[in-house]
Amino acid sequence: MTDIEIAQKNKMEPIVKVAEKIGITEDKLELYGPYKAKITFEELQTLQKKAEGQKGKLILVTAVTPTPAGEGKSTVSIGLADGLRKIGKNSVVALREPSLGPCFGVKGGACGGGYAQIVPMEEINLHFTGDLHAISIANNLIAALIDNHLQQGNELGIDPRTISWKRCVDLNDRALRNITIGLGGRMQGVPREDHFTIAVASEIMAIICLSKTIKELKERIDRIVIGQTYAKENVTFGQLKCTGAIAALLKDVLKPNLVQTLEKTPAFVHGGPFANIAHGCNSVNATLCALATGDYVVTEAGFAADLGAEKFLDIKCRSAGLKPDAVVIVATIRALKMHGGLAKADLSKADTKALEKGFENLKTHIENIGKFGLPCLVAINKFITDTDEEINLLKKLCQDNGSIAVLSEGWEKGGEGTKELAKTVVEIAESGKANYHPLYELDKSLAEKITTIAKEIYRADNVEFEPAALKKLNDFEQKGYKNLPVCIAKTQNSISHDPKLIGAPKGYTFPVRDVQLYAGAGFVVALAGDIMTMPGLPKLPAALNIDVDDNGVITGLF
Repeated sequence: MTDIEIAQKNKMEPIVKVAEKIGITEDKLELYGPYKAKITFEELQTLQKKAEGQKGKLILVTAVTPTPAGEGKSTVSIGLADGLRKIGKNSVVALREPSLGPCFGVKGGACGGGYAQIVPMEEINLHFTGDLHAISIANNLIAALIDNHLQQGNELGIDPRTISWKRCVDLNDRALRNITIGLGGRMQGVPREDHFTIAVASEIMAIICLSKTIKELKERIDRIVIGQTYAKENVTFGQLKCTGAIAALLKDVLKPNLVQTLEKTPAFVHGGPFANIAHGCNSVNATLCALATGDYVVTEAGFAADLGAEKFLDIKCRSAGLKPDAVVIVATIRALKMHGGLAKADLSKADTKALEKGFENLKTHIENIGKFGLPCLVAINKFITDTDEEINLLKKLCQDNGSIAVLSEGWEKGGEGTKELAKTVVEIAESGKANYHPLYELDKSLAEKITTIAKEIYRADNVEFEPAALKKLNDFEQKGYKNLPVCIAKTQNSISHDPKLIGAPKGYTFPVRDVQLYAGAGFVVALAGDIMTMPGLPKLPAALNIDVDDNGVITGLF
């Protein structure tokens, strides 16, 4: 059966029953039908207080560098949460919301796969509780208010050429990357160049994911830098005096969503920033709710450890005061063989030489996690084509490099297939070996922070800044933003900036072509290589396979 068929055959439990498992009563839920709910503000505040001091053990799931062979990070995260319950632990999983862009593009949804999924799968992957739509509308209301300010006399003296706020849509639409607006005459607005980004990479998405309260949400929206005056002074959105309207659109978005796995494990699914062009972690509120209600919290960060995990550890954990207890790196033998140079068509063939060569990619990620003072283990997401010889070799390679590798069979067997992984995670989390610390100190210059990540995590020899990017960094520092962390936007298909450099590239120069200030979110974005903040659709998008019948049953979604 396909993933969607497995999900549709599953008999879900009413969400009020799922909530009872973690001590949340029905009156503390806002129901979106029988199987989805948001947590009320009253309960959210209660759980935030309970999470102070971090009651539960926090397990971060990350992965090797993605390949067309697939890795299965969400699948392992969900399977691990189910496996922990199988061995008697009160586990909760905290994941990101899927973006519509990948659902209709190439990557697919973010609900896991096989018998390790969150449900209702179709609803979560499509409109869910409307969070992403509200974020898009709030983002675009800010854009409309900026352009209206220009049209109505420009009292603040904003230089239209410096406006940095982009419109957004939650789809892959390359035609909107660069546009010209305000054409058609005087009453149609002030003509200027504008841009779109995908909604999950917008600053509003980052702000939602990092804000705990409406008060903090407003403060962050106030701090958003939208452009500069003709005198080159920053203009913040707070100066337009419309923050309350934006917060009103976003108030319900701030509340975490509660759903369930196929095995009825509670799942907080909230926030959805991409890890290659944004900070790639679910919301702080969802993580806090999970920590307050579960003894073991499994969460994942997008793409590989060089992207999602680094940003989770340097941005989210620092901002929210979180301290992970263990890290799981998901790897597949197929993906490692691709990193070893094997073609996708040949992955079903046993090839220990390619596996050993490709292991260098996994080895780099293992070493990188250690730089944050955290113990890690490797989850081998098993495929039917994996041979015993390859599995044993990968386990030995991991052991020789200071890590433990455990088979994960959640896709085929659900929680039953991840019990060994769960037991190993518990041992490591309870060992007290975790001594989390960020990679860099905030008092370093912005360029130094970018250079530290590029050299320590991406293994570049040098970092080359475009002169305009370096000038902007210096300007950010002069205007008081020196102590912000940095969020690097680059390809997910390589540890480097170049998607063609697979495996474990070294001895190259890392190019930073532009930087952007996300003052509201509280970080500086550095764009490297050819990365785009608005993806495009492939030649054969997933939309070709999706359909719905007269009974409303959806097919082709994955």
